[in-house]
Parts: sequence; structure tokens; C-alpha cells
Amino acid sequence: MAVKEVLVYPDTRLKEVCTAIEEVDDSAKQLLQDLVDTMVDAGHSVGIAAPQIGDVRRAAVVDVSKSKLGKKQDNHGLIQMINPEIIETEGSQIVREGCMSVPEYTGNVSRAESIVLQYTDQNQQHQVIRAEGFEAIAIQHELDHLDGFLFLDRVSSSKTDLFRRKQK
Repeated sequence: MAVKEVLVYPDTRLKEVCTAIEEVDDSAKQLLQDLVDTMVDAGHSVGIAAPQIGDVRRAAVVDVSKSKLGKKQDNHGLIQMINPEIIETEGSQIVREGCMSVPEYTGNVSRAESIVLQYTDQNQQHQVIRAEGFEAIAIQHELDHLDGFLFLDRVSSSKTDLFRRKQK
């Protein structure tokens, strides 16, 4: 198990655009496993992308199945994505998002309600899936990381759509 440190904004590495993974080799598979281990270790996370652990390759993982929001809907369980790309979107909704890399804030962000996603999985298989609801939101959030975007970049107004988290 390789739990990695999660980078926190304003770390400049979070703003880097990631490069494509040319070959699903042992290094790429290890990156996916590190992402899964780090997400699971966080205890509350439904996804994480490679730049959040300081790696600038196009890889991310999402699993909303254990979240109270994800359990209410059909979902794909653990999705391990290499070079993911959204090829179709449908609808629009405003959702409240948070992020392990922006631990002090949440914000209202506009996201597609439904997406079609293509990617290569951990077994080197090309996948095309349709995701909806909370799972689609989580995937869009993680793919933003691969292009150097945080949810903060998607907030319309920092005065009305950004909220400080309550401290426990």
C-alpha cells in the first residue's frame, strides 16, 4: 500500500496540465494503485487525480459507491482511468463541490448531468461508459485536475459561490 501525500492549493503543481500515458506499464499501474490507496486512506474521498499526488501523468480514479450520494444511484464502482476523455455531455446542474487539495472551502460549480467517458483501464482495455448524477460530477471534477483546473476555477463568484468549511 502506497499512500501518498495530497498536495494542497496553492501548490503550483496542481495547475500543471498532465501528459498522456503512452504505455500502460508497471509504472502506470503503480500510479493507479497509489491513487486508489490514497483515496481509500482519506476515508471520505470519492476520487483523486495524479497531479494531487505530484504526478503529472493523465490518470485518475473515482469510486462513489461507498458515498451516501453514490449509493442512491447506479454507478460503476471503482473506475481506474488512464488518459480519460469526456466525449459527450448532457444537461447542466449547479452542485456544491469540495476537494482534498482545497480542504478549507467548498463551492458551487456548474457540471454536466450526464457524460460519456472513454479511457484505458488498469488492464489495458479501452472503456466507454455513461455516467450520471454524482458519479458524473466526480469524474468531471477529477478530469479537471488533469488539465490544471481546481473547482475554484469553476466558481462563478467568489462572493456568492465559495464557502468556508465548518471546522470540526
